[in-house]
Amino acid sequence: MQFIALFCFLLASLSAVAADTDKKAEDLVAQHLDSIAPADARAALKSLAAQGTLRFKVLVGGGGETPGTWQRLTEQRKSKFVMKFGDNKWWGEQFVFDGDKVSFASATLSHQLSDFGAFVASQDGIVKEGLLGGELGGAWALQSIDHSRVLLDYIGRKKVDGRELDEIDYVSKGTGDIKVKLYFEPETHHHVMTMYSVQRTPIIAHDPVANARQKQLIYSLVERFSDFQTDKGFTLPRQYGLRFSEELQNGNTIVYDWTMAADKVIVNPNIDPANFREK
Repeated sequence: MQFIALFCFLLASLSAVAADTDKKAEDLVAQHLDSIAPADARAALKSLAAQGTLRFKVLVGGGGETPGTWQRLTEQRKSKFVMKFGDNKWWGEQFVFDGDKVSFASATLSHQLSDFGAFVASQDGIVKEGLLGGELGGAWALQSIDHSRVLLDYIGRKKVDGRELDEIDYVSKGTGDIKVKLYFEPETHHHVMTMYSVQRTPIIAHDPVANARQKQLIYSLVERFSDFQTDKGFTLPRQYGLRFSEELQNGNTIVYDWTMAADKVIVNPNIDPANFREK
């Protein structure tokens, strides 16, 4: 009887901790959304446009850097994200979500997706759910959460890049095997970082020696948001960074970096529906 009583006590304690963790996640998300704009302003948001300049660098697996431009358009659940830079072999990226499916533009002269584009195509749930691009899109994943599909778990304070941030795990039925972590400033509740990671086991070969030499496939994508400014009642970041890394089983590694400035952010613009059609 004592064992059963102890077991029931431990079970109740764990349930209380889980409930408290869920409550903290919900409270933090509510504070974060209020840091963007009041609830009535968010409810009136139908579309959002952001655009500006970028600088693209190959940090590992090549070299060089090039300037360019970028644009992100959202209307309800629909979105378009374009990055263009002056490289004759790799012109940029384009991800379009029409509310049902995601389409991708060929990014290279050989009409292939880039490594980054192929990664996003394999994890298109991050586009469909409004994760990629964060609060620079009106379809931001945290604006309207379907709790039957998405679980938010408050992890606590973590030191990231030398500063203390609040961490939430975002687990969704729509994002497959990707792990998503969201980070927020404790003082302002601004969402300042999203980290995505995927690890995959290579295909098993018949040769046991070859199997022993196999390495995990590791993909990582980090988004950073900073320089928050208020305009028309909305406080949004004006600096947006992306860093993508890919570690292949042959030992090759690539790291790409995009630094973007949002020179213009427009609330409720009229957006041509053609922007959300596959081209």
